[in-house]
Amino acid sequence: MNAPTLLDRNRVILCHFDSYSTALLFARYGDSVLSPAPLPASASAIPAPNDASEQYNPGAVLGAMVAQHGLDPAQLKLDDGFQAWVSSDSGAIRIHLARFTTFEAPRQAIEPLGGLFKPISEMRGMPMIELNLMRQVFNLIMGGG
Repeated sequence: MNAPTLLDRNRVILCHFDSYSTALLFARYGDSVLSPAPLPASASAIPAPNDASEQYNPGAVLGAMVAQHGLDPAQLKLDDGFQAWVSSDSGAIRIHLARFTTFEAPRQAIEPLGGLFKPISEMRGMPMIELNLMRQVFNLIMGGG
């Protein structure tokens, strides 16, 4: 399966957490925190499907995104504790969470993609489904996950 098809069925939330200051920052691209593209307007939350196939493999998804966006894979770590799914007109979409492991949020890594790091408090006006996803990430990370 090629990368564009893989990334059509998956999205990634990129974040950075500073355990010292407890600052949680999300990579925001315009009106979305999902990479490589926002969710379709028809998206709604669903439970994990029973038939999650290889097209939703977290490692493959992260690899495709790293290759497409020129990110440094040594700076990213998938968070296995996060799992979210949405339905769309074209089928199920899995949402993955990847954390930057750098000392500070690598602003220069996402700027060429039109991204900025923002705290959850600066996400007003985002689609409700994305606000709910960020709340899940916030609860996971601040809860010690």
